[in-house]
Amino acid sequence: MECVANARPLVKMNITWRKNGVVVSTGIRDFSRRLVIGMPAVSDSGYYECEASLRSSSVPSVSAGAYLHNPVAVLSTSEKRAINLTWAQAFDGNSPLIRYIMEVSENNAPWTVLLANIEPESTGVVVGALIPARSYQFRLCAVNDIEVASYNGAGRGTYSHKVTEWTLQGVPTVPPGNVQAEAVNSTAVRFTWTAPSPQFINGINQGYKLLAWEPSRPNEVTVVLVRPNFQDSVHVGYISGLKKFTDYYSSVLCFTTPGDGPRSPPQRIRTHEDTPGAVGHLSFTDILDTSLKVSWEEPLEKNGFLTGYRISWEEFNRTNTRVTHYLPNLTQEYRVTGLTALTTYTIQVAAMTSKGQGQLSASTISSGVPPELPGPPTNLAISDISPRSVNLQFKPGYDGKTSISRWLVEAQIGIIGENEEWLTVQELANEPDARSLEVFDLNPYTFYRFRMRQVNIVGTSPPSQPSRKIQTLQAPPDISPANVTLRTASETSLWLRWVPLPEWEYNGNPDLVGYRIQYSKAGSKGSVLSHVIMDRLEREFTVEDLEEWTEYEVRVQAINGIGSGPWSLAVHGRTRESVPSSGPTNVSAFATTSSSILVRWGEVQEADRNGLILGYKVVYKEKDSDTTPNFWAVEGNNTHSVQLSGLGKYVLYEIQVLAFTRIGDGRSSSPHILERTLDDVPGPPVGILFPEVRTTSVRLIWQPPAQPNGIILAYQITYRRNSSSSNAATVDVLSPSARQYTATGLKPETVYVFRLTAQTRKGWGEAAEALVVTTEKRARPQPTSRPTVPQEEVQARRVLLSWEPGSDGLSPVRYYTVQYKELPDSNWTVHSASVSHETNSHIVNRLKPFTSYQFRVKATNDIGDSRYSEESEAITTLQDAPDKAPTILSVTPHTTTSVLVRWQPPSEDHINGVLLGFRVRYRELHYDRLRSFSVRTVNSPSANWADLTAPYSIRNLSESSLTQYELDNLSKHKRYEIRLSVYNAVGEGPSSTPQEVFVGEAVPTAAPQSVVVQSSTATQLDVTWDPPPPDAQNGDIQGYKIYFWEFQLQNETERVSKIVTVDVKGSAPLWMKIKDLADGVTYSFRIRAKTLTYGPEIEANITTGPGEGAPGPPGEPFISRHGTALTLHWTSGDHGRAPITRYVIEARPSDEGLWDILVKDIPKEVTSYTLNLDVLREGVTYDFRVIAVNDYGYGSPSAPSPSISAQKMSPFYEEWWFLVVIALVGLIFILLLIFILIIRGQSKKYTKKADSGNHSSCTALPLTHGEMVRLDEGRFPALELNNRRLSGKNSFCRKNGIYTRSPPRPSPGSLHYSDEDVSTKYNDLIPAESSSLTEKPSEISDSQGSDSEYEVDQSRQKTHSFVNHYISDPTYYNSWRRQQKGVSRPPAYGFSQPEPLVEQESRQHPPPVPPLPPLLPQSSPSPQPQAQGTLFRPKGSRTPTPSLLSSEPPSQHSTLYRPPSSLGCAAQAPTAGFSSFV
Repeated sequence: MECVANARPLVKMNITWRKNGVVVSTGIRDFSRRLVIGMPAVSDSGYYECEASLRSSSVPSVSAGAYLHNPVAVLSTSEKRAINLTWAQAFDGNSPLIRYIMEVSENNAPWTVLLANIEPESTGVVVGALIPARSYQFRLCAVNDIEVASYNGAGRGTYSHKVTEWTLQGVPTVPPGNVQAEAVNSTAVRFTWTAPSPQFINGINQGYKLLAWEPSRPNEVTVVLVRPNFQDSVHVGYISGLKKFTDYYSSVLCFTTPGDGPRSPPQRIRTHEDTPGAVGHLSFTDILDTSLKVSWEEPLEKNGFLTGYRISWEEFNRTNTRVTHYLPNLTQEYRVTGLTALTTYTIQVAAMTSKGQGQLSASTISSGVPPELPGPPTNLAISDISPRSVNLQFKPGYDGKTSISRWLVEAQIGIIGENEEWLTVQELANEPDARSLEVFDLNPYTFYRFRMRQVNIVGTSPPSQPSRKIQTLQAPPDISPANVTLRTASETSLWLRWVPLPEWEYNGNPDLVGYRIQYSKAGSKGSVLSHVIMDRLEREFTVEDLEEWTEYEVRVQAINGIGSGPWSLAVHGRTRESVPSSGPTNVSAFATTSSSILVRWGEVQEADRNGLILGYKVVYKEKDSDTTPNFWAVEGNNTHSVQLSGLGKYVLYEIQVLAFTRIGDGRSSSPHILERTLDDVPGPPVGILFPEVRTTSVRLIWQPPAQPNGIILAYQITYRRNSSSSNAATVDVLSPSARQYTATGLKPETVYVFRLTAQTRKGWGEAAEALVVTTEKRARPQPTSRPTVPQEEVQARRVLLSWEPGSDGLSPVRYYTVQYKELPDSNWTVHSASVSHETNSHIVNRLKPFTSYQFRVKATNDIGDSRYSEESEAITTLQDAPDKAPTILSVTPHTTTSVLVRWQPPSEDHINGVLLGFRVRYRELHYDRLRSFSVRTVNSPSANWADLTAPYSIRNLSESSLTQYELDNLSKHKRYEIRLSVYNAVGEGPSSTPQEVFVGEAVPTAAPQSVVVQSSTATQLDVTWDPPPPDAQNGDIQGYKIYFWEFQLQNETERVSKIVTVDVKGSAPLWMKIKDLADGVTYSFRIRAKTLTYGPEIEANITTGPGEGAPGPPGEPFISRHGTALTLHWTSGDHGRAPITRYVIEARPSDEGLWDILVKDIPKEVTSYTLNLDVLREGVTYDFRVIAVNDYGYGSPSAPSPSISAQKMSPFYEEWWFLVVIALVGLIFILLLIFILIIRGQSKKYTKKADSGNHSSCTALPLTHGEMVRLDEGRFPALELNNRRLSGKNSFCRKNGIYTRSPPRPSPGSLHYSDEDVSTKYNDLIPAESSSLTEKPSEISDSQGSDSEYEVDQSRQKTHSFVNHYISDPTYYNSWRRQQKGVSRPPAYGFSQPEPLVEQESRQHPPPVPPLPPLLPQSSPSPQPQAQGTLFRPKGSRTPTPSLLSSEPPSQHSTLYRPPSSLGCAAQAPTAGFSSFV
C-alpha cells in the first residue's frame, strides 16, 4: 500500500501507518510512503490508515484509509465436500486484470495451484472435491500485464512491450515454532516443533535442520537433517552421538533450496549421566614384599559426577583371591597390604558414577619386585601385505616384571634410512599376550619399515630392531581430482580443468596414473562418452565435437594400474551459442493475391537450434534470377507465418525460411519452396518504336510487357489522329505472338497517337501510348540540357537529376538514358536506359554515401540516340551511418577484472563518412537464467533475449585509429558478451557478432622472476626461477615454457633450437636441467608463465664450457668388472690454476647420447671408483667419462670410456658349464656305485676263529662297501670313515664266535656318532685319537638272522665293537702306526651327532658335521715301521679333530676310527677286487 502524499521540504514529512488504529512499522520504507506486507495472511486483513504530517510544524496532519480484505471461505450449503470462496475486487495496478490464480495449502503442506484461470470479473468461486476432516487454506493472486508508457502534456505515449518475470525462491523468514528439546539418554536429544506458516517459507519446504553445539564451541555445530512431514502438525526429530553429560545449546531451522531460514531461540540442555571412562596414569610405587602403593588420575571422560573409585587385586589368574575396596571420589592413591612376597598380582582400578562402575584399568606386578622399564620386542616378521594393512608378528621382549599395557608400532614411511623420522602408526592396548597385530590405515604402494615398542606401567621400552623394508600393494586412487571447473571454449567444445592428484595419492605406479573424463548431455539418459589421459601431471582437457548450445555434465576420476578412483562431483557447462544448423520444418507457401504470398513454417528441431531462437527470416527471390535474395524478418519466436506483400504479379518465387539467434542467421530451410503469385491484368508493352514511317503508313514494333502478370492472350492496337477524339480511333486486335503492326491509309504530315495494350485472362492491361508524325523528314534528337541536382535533393545514397529536353528531330523521344561517374577516377556507368520520355527528371539511387559523382543524359527516338548532354557539376552525396561492423579478432582476459579486445575496422567504403570512433557494448551473461529460459520458450513464445539479459553497458572510444582496447572494471568470475561497432557523424553502424569471454582468470602480466642459469658441468646447465609476483599471476600458474637457443644462431627466421615445457605442482621447486650442450657456446634463455596462455617472457644467457683456470680433462677411463660392480680407473690431468677439489662421473646410455651426472663428489685423491650395477638400468650399455673440478669450476670432460653393458654376472655355480660338469661328475659316481655293487656281489666272506674268553672276536674282517659308502639324500656318494658301535644284539658274529655274513648296512637316520675315547681295555695298544659309530638296536634289520641270534644279556657290558676286532691284532694296529715318514695317508674324517643325554654331558661342544670326501681308489699298503703320532687335521677344516687318548677307567667303552686302508688284517691279504677299491 502506498500513501500518496507530498510536502516541501520532503525530508520533514512524516508518515504514520495504523492498522485498526494501532501503529504499524514493519515493512515501511521509502520515507515511510509505502507499507509492504510480504506474503499476506488472513491476520493481515483490516482497516489501514496512513497519516502524513510535517515535523516541527503547526500544519495539521492529514490521513487516508482503506480496507484490506481477505478471501472468505464458508462451507457450501448446496454441495457436500465444497466451500464457497469470495473476495473483494483487487487493485488492478493501473493495468487491466487478466485472471486470478487460486492456490491451496492442505494441512500446512506447500502451496499448490488449484485454479489457474479465474475470470478477472469474478469475486467468488465454489471449490469442490475436498477431503473431509482436512484443514485447507486458500489464497488468490491477481495477474495483469505490466506495461510502461511515457507521457507529456499532450498525453500518454505508446506502451512498451509486455514483461514476464518469475520471482525466485527465497529463504524462510521465520523459524519453526514451539520448539522443545530434551535429553533422552547420555548421547541423544529429542526435538519437537511445529512448522512455520507456509507464507513465510518463501519457497518449497525442503526440510528442517536440528542443531546442537557446546557453549564453548559455537562453530562446531552438530547438524541433523529431517524431512518435512506434511501430515502431522507436530514434528519430531533426534540428534544422537553427542558427548555424555555435556551442556549443549539446541535450535531448529527450516530451509529451502536457496538456503537456511532463521534459527529458533537456543535452548540449553544437558545429556544424561553415564558410566565413566578409564582412569588415567595407573602407576605403582613403594613396592615392598607385602605391600605397594597404587596411584591414578581422574578419567578424562567422567560422564557424570564421580561418586568414588573401586580398587581390587588378586593373584594372577586366581579370581578366588580377589580383594575389593571402594574409595571416596577424592582419593587417587591407595596402599595395598597383606600381599604374599614374590607373587604376581593383577590390580584393577575403576571410577564410578551414579550410573555404575566405569571401564577398568588393570596391570600386573610382582610383590617385592619393583617394575622396570620393559625391553624391546624382537623377531619382527611381516606377512599378509595388502594395500592398506600388514600383519606384524613379534616376540615380546622383557616385560619389566609387570604386564605389558600397550604395544606401539612405529614406521618410516616412503623414505627409508637410518636418519629418517619414525612415526607412530598403530597402538594396541590391553592385550599383554599379543604376539601379532594388524597395522591398518597404511598408504598403498608405499615403502614402510616398522619397529615396535612395548609399554608397561613404568614407561615405554626402547625400539626394537627395524623390520625389513616392504612395499604395500597397489590400490585404486582414494580421491578424485580437486577444483574441477568447466568453461565454454567454443560452439562445440568445453574447457575442463582440475588439480592433479598429489604424489602420495597415486596408490600405484606413477607411470600408470592418469585421468578418465566422462561427459554426457545434462539430464539425458543417452550415451555417455569418456576419454582417458595417461599423464599424471595433466590438469586440463578440451572436450570437443560437442553440440552447439547444449548443456553437458562432466566428471573426472583418477586411474592407475589397478583401477579407478571415485568420480568428482559433476560440473555443468554449456557450449557457446551458435547459429541454427538447419532451417524450420514444414515450410509451406500459398499465394493469396497477385502480389502477396502467405508463408508458414514450424519449429527448428531442438537439436539444431544451437541457441535461443530470436526470430525468423523469409528468404525469397524470383526463380532463375541473379538478383540478391530479399529478406522478410519476423521478430520473436511466437510467429510462424508471414504475408509477403509487394511481390511481382504472376511471378514464380523461390522461398526459404531461416531462424536466427543473437549470433546470426542459421541455415535456410531445404529444399526451397516454389510458389507463383496469382495472375492479373498485364502491364504496358515496352520498347515501342516506329522503324518505318511513310506519309501514308507507319510500321511499329514492340516487346511484351515487362510485367506480363499472366499469360498474354492478345494485343490490341488503337490509333487516331492526335487532334481527333478517341471515338474516331481505329482498333485492331492481334494475336499474342505479334510483335509488329503496319497502319496504312494515314494522312501525310499528321501526328497520330498509337495505344498498345495486352490482355490476360484477368482482362486488358495498362496501355502504352506513342506519338508518330507521318513524314519522311525525321532526324536524331538533340542533346538535353546540362543536368542539374538541387542541393536539397542530395541524399546519402540518391539524388534527383533534372534536365530540359532538346529538339526531338520530328520524331518523338521514346526514352532517356542516364549515366553517372564516380570521381575522381572512374568510368561512366549506365544507371537506367529506360527513363520515360514523359519526364524531365530522374532519381538516381544506389549511390555510395559521402562520394562525389557526375551525371549525363542522352535521348533516343525512332531514328537513334542523341549525343550525351554536358556533364553535370560534381555532386557529393551525404554521409550515412556505417553499414558494416568491425571484425573482432580476439577477446582475451588481460587481468582478473579486464579483457583485451582486438579488432580490425571496416574498410572506408563501409564507413560511409568520416570515422569518429568505436563503440564497445558489453553485458554479463547469466547462463542459469538462460537454462530456465530454454525451457520457458516452449510455453512462453513471446519471450526473447532481452527478457533475460541486462542492458548493454557502452564505452565510446573517440580515437579512430584504435585497433585494441582494454575493457576494465568487470566483475570476477563472470561471463560477458562483447560487441563492437563504429560510428560517424550521422550515426552508428551495426554491431559485430557477439564474442563471449570469461573474466576472472587471465594471462600473467609479469614475467617469472629471479632467473638463474648455472653450470653443473661443462655441458650441463641448471636453470631456476621464481613465479611472477602474486598480483600479476592472474590465476593459477599451469606451467612454464622455456626457450633456449645458441646465441650464434639467433636471427629473424630461426632463433629457437629447443623448447621445453615444465609443469608445476603446488610449491614444487622451479627448475630444470639441460644436458648435452655444446662446449664453449653461449645460450640464451627465455621463460614464460602460463595460466590461460603464456604471459610475458624474461631472458637470460650463459656460456657453457670450462672457465679460465678450470682443470683439463682426465685420462680416458677404463673399466674392470667384479661380479655385480664396475670399477672405473682414470689418471689425473692438468689441475688448472688451483688444485683439484673433487671428481665427477657422468654416464649416458650409448644409444641416447645425453650425459648426466652419476656420481657428484669423489675425493680428489681417488682415481678409481666402484659402482654397484643396481644404480644402472640392467641390460643397457653405458659410456662413462670423468670431469675434474677445482675452485674455478668444472673442467673439460675426459674422453668416453669403452661401452660396457650393465648386465649382472651370475655366480659360477649358475653358469651352464658348471651345471654340465656337475652332471658329468654325478654320472661318473653313478657308474662307480654300480661297479661297487657288482664287486660286492662277487667278494668272498672271510672269517677268523674267535679267541677263547669272556667275549667273541673276529681276527680279521674286511670292511664291506656298505659300511664305507652311503647315498646322502640324493647327494654325491660320501665315504663313511666311522666305526659303528654294535648294539647288545650283535648280528655280525654268530654265537659260535665266527662271522657268517657281512654286517648290515645301517640307514643314515639310524646312525649316532660319538667322540668318546677308546676303551681302557686297549689303552696300552692304541695311543691315538678315535671316534665311534653306534647303531640303534631297534633299527637293525631282522633279516640278518633269527631272534636267537640276537638275544644277549642286557646287563652284559658292551665292551666289544666291530673295530675292536681289528684292534685286537697288534700286527694290524702297528701297521697303521708305523708308517714311514713321507708316506701320505688320507686323514681321518668323521662327524658326530648327539648321543643320549648321559653321553652328551661328557662332551662340551660337539663339532659340526663336515661333508665327506669322495671315495678314492687306494692300494693296500704293506706293513712298514711308523713314527708315533696323531691324525692330521688341516687348518680351517670343519672336520672335527679327535682328542688325544687319555687314561680312562676300564669300564669306558671306546672304538677307533680308521681309514679304510688300515682296516685289513696284517696277516691276510685283501680279497681280489677289494684291494683295488680300498
